[in-house]
Amino acid sequence: MALQIEQLKPVDKARPSDWSMHIFDAPAQMGSKNQHSEDIDLPVSTIKVAVVGATGYTGQELVRLLLQHDNVKIEKAVSQSSQGKSFASIYPGFQNFTDLVCEEADLDHLADQVDLLFLALPHGHAAAKVNPSILRRCKVIDLSADFRLKNQADYETWYKFAHPSPELLQQAVYGLPELNRQKIRQASLIANPGCYATCAILSLAPLLVAGIIAAESIIIDAKSGVSGAGRSPALGSHFNECNESLKAYNVGSHRHTPEIEEQLAACGKGSFCTSFTPHLVPMNRGILITAYASLVSDISEEQLFEIYKSFYDNELFIRLFSPTNDLYRLPETRWVKGSNFCDIGMKIDPRTNRVIIIGALDNLVKGAAGQAIQNMNLLFGFPESSGLKQSPIFPA
Repeated sequence: MALQIEQLKPVDKARPSDWSMHIFDAPAQMGSKNQHSEDIDLPVSTIKVAVVGATGYTGQELVRLLLQHDNVKIEKAVSQSSQGKSFASIYPGFQNFTDLVCEEADLDHLADQVDLLFLALPHGHAAAKVNPSILRRCKVIDLSADFRLKNQADYETWYKFAHPSPELLQQAVYGLPELNRQKIRQASLIANPGCYATCAILSLAPLLVAGIIAAESIIIDAKSGVSGAGRSPALGSHFNECNESLKAYNVGSHRHTPEIEEQLAACGKGSFCTSFTPHLVPMNRGILITAYASLVSDISEEQLFEIYKSFYDNELFIRLFSPTNDLYRLPETRWVKGSNFCDIGMKIDPRTNRVIIIGALDNLVKGAAGQAIQNMNLLFGFPESSGLKQSPIFPA
């Protein structure tokens, strides 16, 4: 079978080539607040950011990674519950790394002080706070689900609230750099993808673009570490409740389902429904998805790998596991922990004529904070890997 591999790449790619050679031109308007008028057309090396919701797991991961970024100054760490406390007193691992003090501040006031707002808030909060006036003064990366879906009615169905700013749903850009790089560069409001959704979409997109699977046959089995449930105390994430146990939850009703379907539909030939079932695993970090789909083309594993290799050609944070590698054929969560990588492996089951894709990432990094920083780098013309060159941590 002669596959047209060169036609499988999405239009909106413009990939960087490696860690050091993908420096983009910084837009002239990216200068920090209070810039002198005579310098307005000159790109600057440092931007000011605020992390709103800084003391949650995602917020502290943003702080950890941003402190390692040469072009960023964390101007504000906002936490309503920890106002007046030093960040290092909440997370002692940050002692001698930062003297940030948590404070309470409204977004309208912050928009005049920083170039970028990271919003790591519970679902529903950002939708009520972000407005056109804020977006005219600074850029926003929202790490909740509040701007991920285009259809306002989907928020009532899946999130049980009426979205107050439907016009911003159309303005927001879905922040998955591997698929939307050019749109992200031009955005003022970025909807950072969900952790499950990131892994599922990156694992399945090449198959739909290539047209070699029946979209309606997709089944996604997903597993996540406990940090995915957030830091707020809940019975289901207590040690005795989840240790030494594995459970499915939100079966047929998980909120990442419409996000996955909407983005994958854009990769294929139209909308479809998929079966998505998440599971809670007694580990701190990590997501592993196993996705199944029926093939509509006669294809070998070698050809399948070439499809993925062409689609993700030169993508910094996608690592493909070759089906011919006898040592490491399939991803594991331990090999991505603490990093911004998404690992993808593949297998064809000739008996059922199904393709099986395995994807793994760290839910707090590529599934949240790391991807947000990757989006920030695109927004402000920094090398896409800036602040994200950490190798996975093992053992951990």
